[in-house]
Amino acid sequence: MSASANKGTETATTQCLNEKKVETVDFRSSAGRDQEQKAVQVIHQPHPQPPAAASNTSGGVLTNAAASVASTLQSSKEAISGK
Repeated sequence: MSASANKGTETATTQCLNEKKVETVDFRSSAGRDQEQKAVQVIHQPHPQPPAAASNTSGGVLTNAAASVASTLQSSKEAISGK
């Protein structure tokens, strides 16, 4: 897709303060058929998250998973040693 095929605008609405609308072309093809082109509009709406929800990002998920594994290993060590 070339840069000339996209046309973007940025608008502010009551629902979303930083909504971005992009005019682009959707290319579709099925087996045995020619490729179809259709003009489409894509709307990007950022969803601000509170700081507590920031741990749900991929880095936060991995950090939480690592902490959970460390806790499980520690519990297993204590169970084996009889503490």
